[in-house]
Amino acid sequence: MSEDDIGDFVPARMLNEYTYCPRLAYLEWVQGEWADNPDTLDGEFVHRNADVPTRKDVPTPTAETEEDEKLHARSVRLEDADLGMIAVVDVLEIEGSVATPVDYKKGKAPALPEGAWEPERVQLCAQGLLLRKAGYTVTEGVIWFAGSRKRVTIPFDDNLVSLTLSNLAACRAMAKDGRMPLPLVDSPKCPRCSLVGICLPDETNLLLRSENAESPDVEPETAIGPPRLLLAPRPETMPMHVTDPGSRVGKKLDRLYVELNEERRGEVRLKDVSQLCLYGPVQVSTQTMHELFDRDIPICYFSTGGWFKGIATGFTHKNVELRIRQFATAADATASLKIARQFVMGKIRNSRTILRRNAEAVQEPNTVLQQLNDAVQSAERAESVETLMGIEGMAAKRYFEMFGTLFKAERGVNFDGRNRRPPTDPINAVLSFLYSALIREMSVALLSVGLDPYLGFLHRPRYGRPALALDMAEEFRSILADSTVLTLFNTGEVKPSDFIRRAGAVALTPTGRKSVLAAWERRLMSDVTHPIFQY
Repeated sequence: MSEDDIGDFVPARMLNEYTYCPRLAYLEWVQGEWADNPDTLDGEFVHRNADVPTRKDVPTPTAETEEDEKLHARSVRLEDADLGMIAVVDVLEIEGSVATPVDYKKGKAPALPEGAWEPERVQLCAQGLLLRKAGYTVTEGVIWFAGSRKRVTIPFDDNLVSLTLSNLAACRAMAKDGRMPLPLVDSPKCPRCSLVGICLPDETNLLLRSENAESPDVEPETAIGPPRLLLAPRPETMPMHVTDPGSRVGKKLDRLYVELNEERRGEVRLKDVSQLCLYGPVQVSTQTMHELFDRDIPICYFSTGGWFKGIATGFTHKNVELRIRQFATAADATASLKIARQFVMGKIRNSRTILRRNAEAVQEPNTVLQQLNDAVQSAERAESVETLMGIEGMAAKRYFEMFGTLFKAERGVNFDGRNRRPPTDPINAVLSFLYSALIREMSVALLSVGLDPYLGFLHRPRYGRPALALDMAEEFRSILADSTVLTLFNTGEVKPSDFIRRAGAVALTPTGRKSVLAAWERRLMSDVTHPIFQY
């Protein structure tokens, strides 16, 4: 195996994950997914000392090695080309030519005859096999359970070695095959897994059951129950918006600060920031950019008027497999059209929902709602993207014809239809601003999971246009942006003084932008019920 094939080395930690759940190993190792939860953070704390490498040589066993010579080394990296495996031993205890790997675990020692769970024993045995390849005599390993402060000795017998090598081969074959294993069914392992929100085991099994319901190959006993409640935590981080022209964003220790005319205008902790959004001529220091890239925090650039100009990030998500499938699907006209239909159907349905919720103010609502319902049916049967775009355009026209009637008359705002570049009234000005914010949200989300925001299925690729972000935004325009506009104007959160008129164009003032952004962030934090899984 050459140095170029280092990516084919199976980490011993992935053997642990594979033994626990093959799908988890695939997500972490092949697709590069990771998410922290309290258990993983506790594990990091337990490893805080073991993860600091010992700054001295670890001798290779030789005939001249003193039998009574003892050595303890922390965070020792091992690898072997023949095994095709790599590991980092938390603590390595060496006495002469005999080596004992010690692995740290945060929990309590289980009451098992074997002394530890199978995934933990396999990981420890993998470290022992690497030490044997390095020339040491290795007959056992030790697991230190921090929860019970107990050392448990694990003998490396033939059965454990055979199981470890078998799982090593199976894990490598799984990665080479390039197909993600199916999730576990109703397993007690899933709820506490840190990747449960990415894997979605119950939800995936439910959808697979629905797809295969008519298949004669599906056995009745494979039926599964409804998905267990998935509580999506509220994000602890929020976007940071800097709107004042001439501002400068810098970093001091673990905080971002904003200066204007050498006056400190505010600061926020880095760990509370999900995105840094800059509007117009706002500067950011190089040191700040480096720190944000290291923390996977994107920097989003907007014009003074709110047009989304671009995004700066560190290295994108490593899931190249996902991008390969995205490009292959985009090149397949049939598969691409199938996805595009869903975008358009979702947009029209959600537009219809906004009108239906405000039906008291809609003139002839039943007629408009029926037209939009018919448009959904037409979109489902569309045989080309061009036809689909035509259906979407007509549905949008009917929707915006009614949209103006949803505003309270006493607010004194008028909406005669959608216009842009430039928007000529306050409502269109806020719509354009929020549509740009929505494209930014979608671009960041797509990059975070490894998709290319510039290659879409409905919108055709064009230089500089984030086609997939535009695709994703279609379904959310009405229920996120349009509903926020309704709230802003009908509650009086934005006033005539929040807009400025120049040469027939209307734009938000700095104060108006702040009010709109505050309402937008509140809307994004709203709770919703999933239409399929019902939690």
